[in-house]
Amino acid sequence: MKTTYKGLFKTYILRLSCMAVGLSTVLTACDEKELLNPLPETSVQADLVFSTPSRVLGQVNGLYKALKHGNFLGGRYLMLNDIRGEDFLNRLNNIFTGYDAWNHTINSGSNDALTTWSSAYATINLSNLLIDGLAANPDVVTAELKAQYIAEAKFVRALSYYSLITFYGQPYIKDQGASAGIPLRLSGQMTSDNNGLQKSTVAEVYTQILKDLDEAEAGLPLSYSSALLNTTRAHKNTAIALKTRVYLTMGMNDKVIQEAQKIVSPAAPYRASAGVAHQLQPSILTIFRSDYTSTESIFSMPMAALDYVSGQSSLGYEFNTNQEYSLNPQGIFGNATWRSTDERKTMVRTNSSGTYLTKYMHPNFLDYIPVLRYAEVLLNYAEAAAKTGNLAKATELLSAVRKRSDSAYTFPASAISTSEALVSTILLERRIEFLGEGLRSNDILRNLLTIPAKGTAPSISPEQPEYIFPIPNAEISANNSL
Repeated sequence: MKTTYKGLFKTYILRLSCMAVGLSTVLTACDEKELLNPLPETSVQADLVFSTPSRVLGQVNGLYKALKHGNFLGGRYLMLNDIRGEDFLNRLNNIFTGYDAWNHTINSGSNDALTTWSSAYATINLSNLLIDGLAANPDVVTAELKAQYIAEAKFVRALSYYSLITFYGQPYIKDQGASAGIPLRLSGQMTSDNNGLQKSTVAEVYTQILKDLDEAEAGLPLSYSSALLNTTRAHKNTAIALKTRVYLTMGMNDKVIQEAQKIVSPAAPYRASAGVAHQLQPSILTIFRSDYTSTESIFSMPMAALDYVSGQSSLGYEFNTNQEYSLNPQGIFGNATWRSTDERKTMVRTNSSGTYLTKYMHPNFLDYIPVLRYAEVLLNYAEAAAKTGNLAKATELLSAVRKRSDSAYTFPASAISTSEALVSTILLERRIEFLGEGLRSNDILRNLLTIPAKGTAPSISPEQPEYIFPIPNAEISANNSL
């Protein structure tokens, strides 16, 4: 069969997106004729996709393109994570802009149940196809490039599985991962032959995530030739930073500290000594207003005129332009410890209908979307240190983040004098620092906390089924092993 490079991978993505990962129902949900007969653009036979270095590089670039899909890390996934928490109020009751997630009324047929599932598994499949293809065509690129590309694919796969398991799986700390998780697909799919796949346990999924990240760290370069590439492609420090998040989610605090110390200097001012010299910027506004590729931005989703995310999946649209979600005055915005002198409070605007987050304010929705920032590594390290009894180190790291934006602030003794109090203070700081960046839901779940009530939305305890997302109907219909 002759098809185009672009058409071939569009087919993979659309098949997976139409029904999650099960391929058996795709042709009833999508237009088979359109998918299998794309318009010729740069005609390439399917068996020649791995025939040249440029075509292989095109597939690597396609992994990052899939990550920044509007339903995934380019927008909606981060939004759903934030609005499940207590810091935003829904104004329009629109199910297509996350109302079910905000109100905890998601069911298997909900749009919000499908979007992350389908886009994440589509990205995983592209990663698997690249790994499989490089194994089958070992001499197309140099051994060094092959190792790097496989490492990039494994990083993307790990990030995608982490995104899935923290939405659709029970928190690891609930039972050390013994709960049923999600299907773990590690081979590329081009047909419907392997639709049926049982759930792996939560622990098995995390084991694979960490295996991929360890192997990615080993195979990734220390850095690239430009700040843009250092921000938008995975390198060694990118894998390390993600491991601090994964281990924190698993409650493995010693491992968080071990990984963080690879890229955090022993004393302030904190900086990575190897690879990209990651460090906090003097002003947080740099990251969201003037330089999307500073050394604080470890990994971000770049946006350009040809691939920006607009409308119902855009963070700028949801939080700012269309005013879908206002800041809850009883949430972090109204917390007394977030003072008016804090520079982070300049990234809001208020009108007659409420107060809105303006982190994402590019007029054409071309804001880079942050996925991993150095500030998170510092706070991951701080939380792990607090939980293991090193209150002095935890307070130093916490203060570095707070004083960057509010230099005159001093934490009261009651907020930092015990491990429990300090952890609560760090979690509060995370709500301020990462507001609108998609970390809040997991911060609640990984600590087995109740999701607080807000507005008309009820609280949700860890025992309730609404605590995690349901597997979407499309996958249930296509995968007869579930």
